[in-house]
Amino acid sequence: MFTGIIEEVGRVERAGARLQVRCREVLGGLRAGSSVAVNGVCLTAAEVGAEGFVADISPETLRVTNLGDLRPGGVVNLERAMTAGGRLDGHLVQGHIDATGEVVGLDQAGNENWRLRVRYPRELGRYIVMKGSIAIDGISLTVAALEGEVLAAAVIPHTYRNTNLHTRRPRERVNLECDILAKYVEKLLGRGGGSLSLERLRELGY
Repeated sequence: MFTGIIEEVGRVERAGARLQVRCREVLGGLRAGSSVAVNGVCLTAAEVGAEGFVADISPETLRVTNLGDLRPGGVVNLERAMTAGGRLDGHLVQGHIDATGEVVGLDQAGNENWRLRVRYPRELGRYIVMKGSIAIDGISLTVAALEGEVLAAAVIPHTYRNTNLHTRRPRERVNLECDILAKYVEKLLGRGGGSLSLERLRELGY
């Protein structure tokens, strides 16, 4: 489990099924077998050294996430798994990517803030709501606007500088993970015929 608060931007030294990333901050406490999120994708560190780590990536993960787009020299967002009792500063992120979206634009919004717009697959629309949380390349962001199948998120200066967002260009793929709570609510309501009432909420324990 992760929080969507990026700890470090690492540099890709080797891409493909055997991913090698140069980094420093996330190495603290990381060992072979530990989980680490790379652009929001939960991977297992196979080797950990003094200057980075290596992780194996399945063909399916390379296909359905933007890890398959990585090249040596590129940069990736990194986050270690959340520890029990740790502070939850973002939102609950599993590291299980729902789909990739397409960057529509990243525009200045004044005072060093930015506005990121991403086109998402239609099937994800039911999980994306105004002011809701979404992880984009592993970054916990809040949906600020919805127009058709394009979402907008405000990016503060700290996030812009300390993630790989400043490298993003239109038409590039980004990993999307919707809020897991929305999926559970959908599942629970589906069992009751999809209608929400006071009685139904009581049945669910609210």
